[in-house]
Amino acid sequence: MTLKEKLGQLVMAGFEGTRSSKALTRLVATTRVGGVILFRRNVESPAQVLSLTRSLQRMAPRAPLFIAVDQEGGRVSRLPPPFTQFPASAVLGRRKSVSLTYAVGEAMGRELAAVGINMNMAPVLDVNTNAANPIIGDRAYGDSPMVVEEHGLALMVGLQDCRVIACGKHFPGHGATSQDSHLDLPEVAVSLHELERTHLRPFEHAIANRLAAVMTAHVRYPEMDSMEPATLSKKILTNLLRRAMGFDGLVITDALEMKAISDRYDAASAAVKAVQAGVDVLLYCENPDAPAEAIDALLAAVRRRQLSEARVDQSLNRVLRLKERFLLGEKPPTRATIRAVVGCDAHRRLVQQIKAL
Repeated sequence: MTLKEKLGQLVMAGFEGTRSSKALTRLVATTRVGGVILFRRNVESPAQVLSLTRSLQRMAPRAPLFIAVDQEGGRVSRLPPPFTQFPASAVLGRRKSVSLTYAVGEAMGRELAAVGINMNMAPVLDVNTNAANPIIGDRAYGDSPMVVEEHGLALMVGLQDCRVIACGKHFPGHGATSQDSHLDLPEVAVSLHELERTHLRPFEHAIANRLAAVMTAHVRYPEMDSMEPATLSKKILTNLLRRAMGFDGLVITDALEMKAISDRYDAASAAVKAVQAGVDVLLYCENPDAPAEAIDALLAAVRRRQLSEARVDQSLNRVLRLKERFLLGEKPPTRATIRAVVGCDAHRRLVQQIKAL
């Protein structure tokens, strides 16, 4: 790969539309992004999603794409009926049945894999210690680290048993915030001891059990880094996550267009600072020009020696290693698979069982 192609693998992007277009071809085949993320705007039906993911993979013959979605259950569900509508994480946490949460992860994984989606931005591993939290709330399994670590692991294993990459979020914990990072930069002013005792525990537990990927939080933690939010903090992503916690999986940013980042950093410097901090994949959900601009910014940083090609290769190797682990050698899904799996009776009965408890 050329250096520019390597850098493309470190970018994941959203796009408009439900079918292939010139803009989508330019994004995948020309910019050579390593992955895409789907939203409700990209979905019409299960058959259409399968057609879309097939066309996306055909545009990337050299390395398969990560094709991701936020399918947590509850209010963060991008796939409408006839996809099964799973309950929010908090509902599962209250049911106190790890086996049911595993079954939800497995059912989610089967439905995602049936339409060619190979990464889920879940489980939410945040411990919701602030009842007034405006962004996490029922997306978390609860306010107890033990509940979150048990159910988060169960969902992760269910997904990954179906060869769907699980991405735990939002590291090192968004549960104590009182602001929404889509709109502002939250700050969590708790002690390092409290972070370790409560908020890091679910991540540690999942990492010890082969969690494939972690999404960063656009949150500042003064006890660990008084200057930078976690997404841009080498102290948090390299010193803590990589070295102290031993995580060598994929680190993905939350969307870099969110105001916690975009109101304080220009796009080019945010991209460079994130990779310098230890990020492997930069996520852009809205701005169609951002992926190419990020790649150009990283390329310029390498040429200025702000970023070494060896550092780029570290992230590239993690990307390719994860693609080899989950994406290679899989039999492509078919429309027959959709009919058998998506919204099937067994998955509907599972949801009814959870509601009846």
